[in-house]
Amino acid sequence: MSALLTGRVHRFGDEVNTDVILPGRYLALRKPEELGKHCLEGLDPGFVQRVRPGDILAVGRNFGCGSSREHAVIALKAAGVGAIVAVSAARIFFRNAVNLGLPVLLCAEAAAGLREGEAASIDLDALSVTQGEAAWQAAPLGAEVRAILAAGGLVPRVRQALAEAAA
Repeated sequence: MSALLTGRVHRFGDEVNTDVILPGRYLALRKPEELGKHCLEGLDPGFVQRVRPGDILAVGRNFGCGSSREHAVIALKAAGVGAIVAVSAARIFFRNAVNLGLPVLLCAEAAAGLREGEAASIDLDALSVTQGEAAWQAAPLGAEVRAILAAGGLVPRVRQALAEAAA
């Protein structure tokens, strides 16, 4: 995963739950690209037509609350979301996102200040968010969380660690 992400901002509010991110009626779908076609459709029917690879979500409090299924994160990634900047995220959603290689940065000021439709950048090494002249510092991430994100998810990180141990 690149340490610098750039994309347009899409804004969503508080308490966006996993059933809204990906409605339960699509859980039988197996291919990520099929899940991505239905991402956030109940909240914003035009989202999947507007989102482009690498785009950034600026969201409110408790993003990803609800069920613990990974499908919501898979759908976000398949739709093109490159990162999420949140006031706060549900704990299990946050871990699912990390495990699947989707960065979630916690920074209330950035989540509130990012402007819809405009480009923003995230530096995963510095944990900073910028848009135009504005810059914000996200909450720190633990070393292993950063390593998992850098590897592209938990499975690639485990493979990496096993390869390093065998060398």
